[in-house]
Amino acid sequence: MALTALDPRTALVVIDLQKGIVNRPQEPSSDPRIADVVAGSIRLAEAFRAAGLPVVLVNVAGAPAGRTDLGRRLPADLPADFAELAEGLHTADDDVLLTKRSVGAFATTDLDKVLHDRGVTQIVLTGIATSVGVESTARNAHDLGYTVALAIDAMTDLNPGAHAHAVSAVFPRLGETGTTQDVLDLLAARQRSGGPTAP
Repeated sequence: MALTALDPRTALVVIDLQKGIVNRPQEPSSDPRIADVVAGSIRLAEAFRAAGLPVVLVNVAGAPAGRTDLGRRLPADLPADFAELAEGLHTADDDVLLTKRSVGAFATTDLDKVLHDRGVTQIVLTGIATSVGVESTARNAHDLGYTVALAIDAMTDLNPGAHAHAVSAVFPRLGETGTTQDVLDLLAARQRSGGPTAP
């Protein structure tokens, strides 16, 4: 479903755009759009801040304890700056920074409470990886009753096939999809019409 509207209290939730992920050596088959993903997320964060809407920046500093066929996703000896936000994705005083130790952003953080406390009914998701952290967060948000919007040009995946599957087969079941510019246009239209942006 195409992105049609933003709720009066919509939050931007950015998943795992941190130095240890965006700067790691990429596999030859990986999607090379990481710089575009970071740039799109920065544009959205600036627009949400300007509109008085919440910006939630989620990083990851651990992995769930359960065993999988892939083994643990994060090494035990992470670099000191692993969880630092990607260059340019600076925080503002009103931003929320949450550190997760799970695939999705809800399971091991107080993201649900943060959003409820701010009256948020919709989230716009960006980040890495499309089929992992972003998809898991989208699934949980949908199950919790949030309206979900996904800026698909502001997310990517090491596995292009997994990215394509999430975008075409999974996300339409969870919410609306669009581009960074679609979200920016909806924000701008609401501001021109004098619609609510901040409480």
